[in-house]
Amino acid sequence: MHSQEFLSRSRRRFLKLMGATSLAATASAKVLGAVANLAGDDHSGTAPQTPVKNRAPLAPNAFYLLPLGSIRPKGWLLDQLQIQANGLGGHLDETWPDVGPNSGWLGGTGESWERGPYFLDGLVPLAYQLNDERLKKKAQKYIDWTLNNQTAEGMIGPRSNNDWWPRIVMLKVLTQYQEATGDPRVIPLLSRYCEYQLSALPGRPLRDWGKYRWQDEALTVIWLYNRTGDPKLLDLVRLLHRQGYDWQAEFINFKYTQRTTRQSIGLINGANPDAAMQTHGVNNAQAIKASPVWSVVSNSDEDRHAIFRQLAALYSYHGLPNGMFSADEHFAGLNPSQGIELCAVVEAMFSLEQSLAILGKPELGDRLERIAFNALPGTFTDDMWAHQYNQEPNQVECSLHHKPWTTDGPESNLYGLEPNFGCCTANFHQGWPKLTSSLWMLSNDNGLVAAAYAPCEVHTKIGDTAVHVVEQTEYPFRGSIRITVNPASPLAFPVRLRIPEWANTSTIKVNGKIQPSATASSFALIKRTWNAGDVIDIAFPLTPRFSHGFNNSIAVERGPLVFSYPIGEDWVKLRNRGMTADWQVYPSTPWNYALAVDAEKEENADNISVLEFPVSSGPFTLKGAPVKLQVKARKLPAWRAEDGVAEPVPPSPVSSDQPEETVTLVPYAAAKLRITAFPQLKS
Repeated sequence: MHSQEFLSRSRRRFLKLMGATSLAATASAKVLGAVANLAGDDHSGTAPQTPVKNRAPLAPNAFYLLPLGSIRPKGWLLDQLQIQANGLGGHLDETWPDVGPNSGWLGGTGESWERGPYFLDGLVPLAYQLNDERLKKKAQKYIDWTLNNQTAEGMIGPRSNNDWWPRIVMLKVLTQYQEATGDPRVIPLLSRYCEYQLSALPGRPLRDWGKYRWQDEALTVIWLYNRTGDPKLLDLVRLLHRQGYDWQAEFINFKYTQRTTRQSIGLINGANPDAAMQTHGVNNAQAIKASPVWSVVSNSDEDRHAIFRQLAALYSYHGLPNGMFSADEHFAGLNPSQGIELCAVVEAMFSLEQSLAILGKPELGDRLERIAFNALPGTFTDDMWAHQYNQEPNQVECSLHHKPWTTDGPESNLYGLEPNFGCCTANFHQGWPKLTSSLWMLSNDNGLVAAAYAPCEVHTKIGDTAVHVVEQTEYPFRGSIRITVNPASPLAFPVRLRIPEWANTSTIKVNGKIQPSATASSFALIKRTWNAGDVIDIAFPLTPRFSHGFNNSIAVERGPLVFSYPIGEDWVKLRNRGMTADWQVYPSTPWNYALAVDAEKEENADNISVLEFPVSSGPFTLKGAPVKLQVKARKLPAWRAEDGVAEPVPPSPVSSDQPEETVTLVPYAAAKLRITAFPQLKS
């Protein structure tokens, strides 16, 4: 037997005997040191466990996320994760020096701030959901360096900076990794770090990005408290809250109701004042979870409700039809020719996933799906080897122009390795994997919750009984979902199914028997004793409908999908970038259409023909689009582009003397050049 194999097997036998969680809390430093010496092992993992619930005096969550590895993607979702692994997500360290072998997070002299942790924050869940040994090995190098190089006082990370912010991201990485592997080094390291930070923060308080993103660390400290019960950790959460920015106060009297400019927020001569931080898109995306996270400590209804005031303000003044709010890089108003940063997309998803777990509100799941199935895939090339920094719902050209961005540069909507700024290059990886981790949750009363829908399977435990769930579906492209529940032995527990706000006539069957009518924007509750092979069938109505936006423009929706007119694309390589390249995209067909529909009726199938095709491995591509919509339209010659940017949508209703045409719309993400918000023709 090779020595490495012997060490690996010996370590697994040791952990099985001692119990990884118990060992982390009680083992002597000598034993922990011995285990740490086996860091060459790839930590192939322990069986997924039941989530750890909130300890008193914390308020209970409505739901709890299952530990990483409990949920595995299937069907089209598995294809997306595999495309990501075969693209930049699985090869970034091989082609981008910022996360390469000289990274500060590997002990090198290279980039030592947020990019290494960002990369791992998506790489770790991707590796363990795919059970991909190659990706696990990549992640393990960074994790081992971090775990094995904590200072005597408790600090972690590169010595070249002491900024709290990048360490906040690495803490998230380590909690996911610990859940997937049970590595006994993680909890003691986190405990020492938190003890150090509690003593250091009074003299070196949160600043800059850490000040505005304190809630992300609060999540980790709560996670750790639930496993150790150390009351000093609650003192740390309270200190983070006191030193962090008061997001609730901003949205009680929200003053950023217009498109920002560099001058209006003081972003000149390299300064980054408070107004710029408060209007920054990614800061606001991360802040969506601030009040729910704090409510776990405060147990305040006011804190629990604050997120809805926050979301109402963001979308009332800056909402876009792709599910996001505009910020390129700062708040940009309602014009659908403005953009949103990819970092903001994945951080908004993470905030909604965490907030949904804490609060149990179904409308947060609706928002999550709208972003995940539109804005997330809408910013990648089909092979995920290139991405945009900013995407626009009305995106008629991707080229080197300064317009329309509030504060970003001319490369902002190019497809490439690191257009405009490299944060999104490192950070985009968390989108699909963390959505996968959030599809199913455990309710506080020990039931299962279908929080969002996509093909997957779940291995978890309820009490002492193993439960296997298989979700077969082509949602969001189709409206039917089949869930097979397989407890190891007959078991009574509740199942909650999220019913979207748009699903007014849903039906649910259990073993073919119709259940009571499901109410839209709720969780349908099924209580019964489950036996292996029990089947839940859900049917959601996918009737096309319209929503209104800027200048009374209309967007076309079907289920959680938003549809766009695909403009002909002429791709021009700007430069090679290692294993990938930077691309400009120019329009090759007209795009300035107004729709001939009666959008006053929110749902009106008479205006639209639905065409369905097989769901392939590329459902977010033009070639593989599984559903298309046909609608009547006329060209609007007066609506033009300037410097590669579509002018603001003309106020509806509009007139056109052009001949009527039938145009075909595709899912938003399938069209890299697109019109999503349309003028409406006069009747």
